[in-house]
Amino acid sequence: MASGVLPSLDIHPGEVLKEDFMVPLGLSAVALAARLHTTPANVSRIVNGKQAVSAEMALRLARAFGTTPGFWLNLQSQYDIAALGDRLIEIEREVEPL
Repeated sequence: MASGVLPSLDIHPGEVLKEDFMVPLGLSAVALAARLHTTPANVSRIVNGKQAVSAEMALRLARAFGTTPGFWLNLQSQYDIAALGDRLIEIEREVEPL
């Protein structure tokens, strides 16, 4: 692995939300959406890996679960980098460090 590249973490933040927060607390998408002041569809899309965690949603999740916005945004950015797959290697070859 090239220096400066984050290790692969191909787990969508929605999976973390579901398995580490919602399931242990017995929260449905509807119940969590009400707490977050968003729609159940929004929560479902995140939990199902169909939607990224935005900065605003990271703030809402952090407030609800006593984490930080950075916790959620870091999960998202690591997932996004891992999702690049082979393109990550191409970028490392194309771009020379300064």
